[in-house]
Amino acid sequence: MYKKTALVSAVLAAMMAQIASAQVEQNEQVEEVIVQGIRSSLTKALDIKRDNTQIVDAIVAEDIGKFPDNNVVEALQRVTGVQTTGRGSGEVSAVSIRGLTDVHTTVNGRDVYTGAGRAIALQDIPASLLAGVMVYKTRSADQVERGIAGSIDVKTHRPFDFTDSKVVLAGRGIYSDQPDEIDPNVSALFSSRWELEGGGEFGALLNISYAETHYRDDTMTAGAVFPVFSTNPHLDYAPYEMIPSKRNNVQVWQPGLEMGVPNAVGSTLSIDGADYEYLLMRDAIFGTSFTGARARPAASVSLQWAPNDELELMAEGFYTGYRNESQNAMWFSNTFEHQSGNIDIPIIYEGTNVVKEHQGWSNGGFQSGDYSTGKTDSYLYALGAKWAPIDNVTVKSELLYQDSEFTSDFFAMRFERTAYGINVDYNDRDGVPAVEFLDNPATTVNESDMTAVENWRASGMWDNGGGNQGDSVTFTTDVEWELDNRFIRTIKVGGRYEERNAQELGRGQESWATGGRTLSGLMTALVDAGAAGDGSGLVFTVDDYFQGRANTFDSFIAADGSYLLDNADAVRTVYDLEKERVVKTLDVAEDSAALYATTKFNLTDSLSGEFGVRYVDYTQTLEAWSETSMNSNIYKYATGEGKADKVLPSLVLNWNITDDLVGRFAYTQTLRMPNFGDLNPLEYLQDPLTAGSDSYGTATSGNPELNPVESTNYDLSLEWYFAPGSSLYGALFKREIDGLLIGGRSVINRLNKDGEPQDYVLTLPANAANGELSGVEVGLVYFPENLPQMLDGLGVQASYTALDSSQQTPEFDTLGNITGYVETKMSGVSDSSYSVVLAYDKDVFDARLSYVWREKFYSGNEAAIFANPIQFWSRQEQSLDLQLSYDVTDNFMVTFDATNLLDDVYQNYYGEGNQDLFNFGSGIYSKTFALGARYSF
Repeated sequence: MYKKTALVSAVLAAMMAQIASAQVEQNEQVEEVIVQGIRSSLTKALDIKRDNTQIVDAIVAEDIGKFPDNNVVEALQRVTGVQTTGRGSGEVSAVSIRGLTDVHTTVNGRDVYTGAGRAIALQDIPASLLAGVMVYKTRSADQVERGIAGSIDVKTHRPFDFTDSKVVLAGRGIYSDQPDEIDPNVSALFSSRWELEGGGEFGALLNISYAETHYRDDTMTAGAVFPVFSTNPHLDYAPYEMIPSKRNNVQVWQPGLEMGVPNAVGSTLSIDGADYEYLLMRDAIFGTSFTGARARPAASVSLQWAPNDELELMAEGFYTGYRNESQNAMWFSNTFEHQSGNIDIPIIYEGTNVVKEHQGWSNGGFQSGDYSTGKTDSYLYALGAKWAPIDNVTVKSELLYQDSEFTSDFFAMRFERTAYGINVDYNDRDGVPAVEFLDNPATTVNESDMTAVENWRASGMWDNGGGNQGDSVTFTTDVEWELDNRFIRTIKVGGRYEERNAQELGRGQESWATGGRTLSGLMTALVDAGAAGDGSGLVFTVDDYFQGRANTFDSFIAADGSYLLDNADAVRTVYDLEKERVVKTLDVAEDSAALYATTKFNLTDSLSGEFGVRYVDYTQTLEAWSETSMNSNIYKYATGEGKADKVLPSLVLNWNITDDLVGRFAYTQTLRMPNFGDLNPLEYLQDPLTAGSDSYGTATSGNPELNPVESTNYDLSLEWYFAPGSSLYGALFKREIDGLLIGGRSVINRLNKDGEPQDYVLTLPANAANGELSGVEVGLVYFPENLPQMLDGLGVQASYTALDSSQQTPEFDTLGNITGYVETKMSGVSDSSYSVVLAYDKDVFDARLSYVWREKFYSGNEAAIFANPIQFWSRQEQSLDLQLSYDVTDNFMVTFDATNLLDDVYQNYYGEGNQDLFNFGSGIYSKTFALGARYSF
């Protein structure tokens, strides 16, 4: 980290060396300099930042269809204070602002969402549709109040943005190395405007996009941790046998603790009144190869009509689509027998009781082939008007209708076996485990061959499906009055009313009716039941697993999920099932209303600001249905209601200290409404993988009594615009967050799928924690003047964010009572992150080399049934991307770009500071290389 920080400091220092002279030259320059390309886009973004009352950052398209990124999330990773993560499936999918993930999303200022969610899937919006993106770090009272992290507003093109007609055609071919595929990414924009007879003007625009992506992600994972007896066990147990969490209904050790079960040498557990030393050992090792293909169509339509200077009418439509088919091939092996131990003497991490490596015998395992399809169609329709009845009054109003639907199907099948033996090292290469399956010397069977059909038997099958959908009608009205007053510049009032509906639907069944068949016998049975071919299509083979970057096998087989889905009726027949119908599992109706008033004012010639108040009111009613147990077709039913209202004040002060130096202060309040699924009061049970009265299943439930999470926000910024198109800026900020959602835990006893009593660890959301986030961010955009001719056009865009977060996380006993609090980091927050973009913009050639880095961060919790620390932490992440463009003519451009050039292994682990002791998953993702062309006229 320190070497990288030093590198950034050196780059910034070299650039800053010219700032003083640039400031002098700014005052001396009288000739207008016209810039285009990367430099132009950064200059426009700085102009937006400078002119806005709020604290914002922006990105602006260099030209239509020339965003160098695939989607909005990728475009945002260079914005100061924004972190992106969730790399996988051929893209970056998650975004946070100053470490917080609760980001409110709008398109052209309109609240948008995907399915039954509260936000749109930003990765569904292609960069080719963007005119720009605004990142609001503070909020005016006239903006929607949700999103304690901030708000992201996506701007699309409109016909009145152009002085005349415009046509742009663009296309790229993108090569991904792991799936070894070339995918298309194409877009087109058609826009024109006409003077009308009798006066007035009309404009029409159509912007369409289509992108395909093939992807492959390989992972290896060292499983969760359990305590096992050492060499001197209780008389009822064997050496290295798993210690039950309870014995004779007496708690022996508690699963799901924030810090986990103690891992010091000589740690003991009390059983029947005596203390026994224990070791901490993983019970499994597994990995996946996740492959798939995704398509994203998108379109934006805009019609504008200005019959006169006082009135403008608008009709718009916005569509995003998603199509995905994916195969997840998984191998899984237990590393010791829970009831017998059955391992050789293990190697222990020095100074701990944690097992690093060992041999095991008679290891149960399975190969799973999971196939899923997903389809989303989201539509937004808007009718709006802007009317200026008199010179200083503007009235805006819009009527919106949205509809978004997601549907999915899922088929999975396991093959199983008991392996003769296994060599396993849970941390062989800096967090990457190693595994070797052993052949039985007493037989001729090649058990180490993970692709041999004869080594596997038929096992369970899962047949699921469902989806979610949402729709809404929204009406907004805003009236702004500009005053010819020394102190009060504008008064603005308005309101918003929305009726929102959200539904979740599902079906699910499983069967273990394999009849003891071998895998070859299962193929024959499927053909006899009507499956296509000779049954060999059932087997999916993974080659070049983990690209040889781990000490493990190169290939393995799993069920081909696409074959299962294509032959679903035959599969169900063999497993004694019939197709289930999709049923509604959740139905929520939410009405929300908001009223606001805000005023912009001048206190002095250099000190101005905005003060506002927003009142919001939400009411919800819900119905929920849940199957009593898998395959039962008997449903539980529950209802619930919720209500929340809040008055949210906001104040922003802007101080123009000099012509080039601007200071800002903001006090705002925002909130996060619960996700609809979090309100579902019904319990959903998952039986334990290992049967027995000493094993816990898992259960989840929602909570209809959840309150909004509330945040009080303080921001202080200073912006120095020291040269045209250049700026150095920084901000201090603090978020005081009340009512954070935490997964409350308790042990409940319910009937399992076999009708037997079973203990389950129930997790349900609760407003059980408060948190605080504070930090500093610094940004620089600088294109030096008077560089040598070869370097003329070189510039830098850099940012650094330092965060300090804490939350009081409760510990729960088995009854669900809070027994104490542990201070932890907030989820998703890296203590530091930075980005450096070296840009070159000269005549017909543009280049951009982008490096992004973020420190380790807490990313969520494991199921509360294990002995390891419950928190997941992700290791530091970094990426390096390159974009090049060349203007062949004024109208024709060619481009090249490359992503994920560092090709790192992405890793996570249990518990802060435990990346070696409790490493968890390791994943590798594709590098991409793309050639493109763009033609405009």
